[in-house]
Amino acid sequence: MSSDLEISALAINVTIPQALRWTDTRRGEAFTLTTLNVRLLSNGHLAAKAYGRPIGGGRGAYVSFPVPDRPELAALVAAAADSAGTLWAGHRGLDH
Repeated sequence: MSSDLEISALAINVTIPQALRWTDTRRGEAFTLTTLNVRLLSNGHLAAKAYGRPIGGGRGAYVSFPVPDRPELAALVAAAADSAGTLWAGHRGLDH
């Protein structure tokens, strides 16, 4: 593989377990946050945003929310990154 290959970020989506979900409000609409998008940045740090559905139903907008600074959520992000790393390391090439 070429040494000039540039990877800007790797991303995974993680379902937030029911017990760790929370609600947040954007533009007067309450959302239940159900999914994390976790990215491994090129500097080795992780970044995470939360996404969910409006409590009142409907599709709602695809709006990101910050992930609260809670130890159990930080542990979920770290565990997801570790698991994704294992999956990436064990890839078997393109599926044709």
